Amino acid sequence: MKVYYLDQRKTIDVLTLLSHPKNIARVEPYVETVFRQYQLSADMYGNILISLTEAVTNAILHGNGKDESKKVCVSIKKYKNKLGFIISDEGTGFNFGQLPDPTAPENILQLGGRGVFLMRQLSDQVLYHDNGSTVEIQFNI
Repeated sequence: MKVYYLDQRKTIDVLTLLSHPKNIARVEPYVETVFRQYQLSADMYGNILISLTEAVTNAILHGNGKDESKKVCVSIKKYKNKLGFIISDEGTGFNFGQLPDPTAPENILQLGGRGVFLMRQLSDQVLYHDNGSTVEIQFNI
């Protein structure tokens, strides 16, 4: 499994998951550990938890197609004034510029399709790499 590095700074705190939906539950204890380690504001907890849960869910279900031989890797990058969570899967990626707008009237009643929208709304920045198989969700701290 490739761990994604940006600007040659090393990542820390790696969580590796097999691509089974039950492993999505491992995101919350990971986020709790990150909050303690980085002494983050409690106000940020929900935004980070929801964003990471959505990204990991997308990576497991869509990126890796629930193929348990493939892994999802979550890592953290500490920048001067922000924290980046990097989620990588072993899929081929996706066209993140062509996602339908979940707030459009024709999509309001759809059951899915809100994960990326939520990540964008709850974080300060969402970046895609490797054709969309790696996403970095950044939060100002």
